[in-house]
Amino acid sequence: MMKKKIAFINQRYGKEVLGGSETYTRKVAEEIAKTGEFEVEILTSRALDFKTWADYYGDDIETVNGVTIRRFSVAHERDRLTQRTLGILMHNFGVHKKSLEEKRLIARGPFVPGLVEYIKEHKDEYYAYVFVTYMYYPAYFGAKEVYDKAFFVPTAHDEEPIYMDIFNELFNSVRGIIYLTDEEKAFVNRQFQNEKVPSIVNGMGIDIPEEDNSKEFCKKNELPEKYVIYCGRIEEGKGCKMLAEYIQKFNAENSEKIGLVLTGKGNMSIPEDENIKYLGFVSEEDKFSAMKGASAICLPSEFESFSITLLEGMACKKPAIVNAKSDVLKGHIEKSNGGTAFENYDEFADALKKLSDEKYVKETGEKAYEYVMKNYSNEKVTEKFADFIKSNI
Repeated sequence: MMKKKIAFINQRYGKEVLGGSETYTRKVAEEIAKTGEFEVEILTSRALDFKTWADYYGDDIETVNGVTIRRFSVAHERDRLTQRTLGILMHNFGVHKKSLEEKRLIARGPFVPGLVEYIKEHKDEYYAYVFVTYMYYPAYFGAKEVYDKAFFVPTAHDEEPIYMDIFNELFNSVRGIIYLTDEEKAFVNRQFQNEKVPSIVNGMGIDIPEEDNSKEFCKKNELPEKYVIYCGRIEEGKGCKMLAEYIQKFNAENSEKIGLVLTGKGNMSIPEDENIKYLGFVSEEDKFSAMKGASAICLPSEFESFSITLLEGMACKKPAIVNAKSDVLKGHIEKSNGGTAFENYDEFADALKKLSDEKYVKETGEKAYEYVMKNYSNEKVTEKFADFIKSNI
């Protein structure tokens, strides 16, 4: 008997890809495939760089970790001029014509009409389609073709694009929605009045390697004796400039210095400072070594829908320091008692000062770990995800 096929649709896919929704898609798809219950496929672009969407991957079809990946060429690269011009019309002048909103989405990309055409032509071959992330071309135009078997992981939060009128149909027409947090569900329900759509709150399974190579890693990379770590896209929009400035101000005001270690691809200039260490893109093994050597994990972003790296750091028994303006990040802190949420520099500095207390670091790190293990085990998350799909087809 042939297994039923499930397709996950994301704008990018691959072990080289940095991004929250992309990492989520890869993790969940691979875990579903491991159960042996379904044949799992990915429908995605050939792109690696989200700033241009230029084709990067060569193979049309490949299989990685039990998952079949079908890639489609980008018809034209990201059109930032059109995207920004229409964004200004909508945000500043209240222009919300459907044709213009769709044109803006095409400009944002990745514009992969071949992917949408494939969904249309092969609709009956798949048991279910799972569209991840609301704000890109593949999810909006792809889901339209298969609403009756479309599931949606919106990764939504309060940001300007979500207020486009075209998303009302998407959020109200899919078969079911998987929210990553309670805060995301509450926000989406307020925005789209879509409580009637079947839904669950189910994050991503988090697993951490048991071995601890942090001492060797820190020595090899000459990391500071005490540091906080940020992992992810290094951009001003993610709060990274503010984080670097706060660290520099703290060290200028205090005799006991603390370092900042950054891993990920950089899209902003990083200050030349002996207390700030930029490691660039690192392997999963090195990322966890860097996390385990840290005094705390820090997420300074105002806009997050889940934050995989925060939970990974918490699972490494590290206190968390997060931006209180993000309801999701603040929610993780309030539910776990595993760290501090800051609204300004003074509160951030107070959080850093707590790291001098070994008892605080140990006890808070344990609470962070317990929270992640209780709510985000691979087995629990995967089973809940699959059961939701099966019960709503």
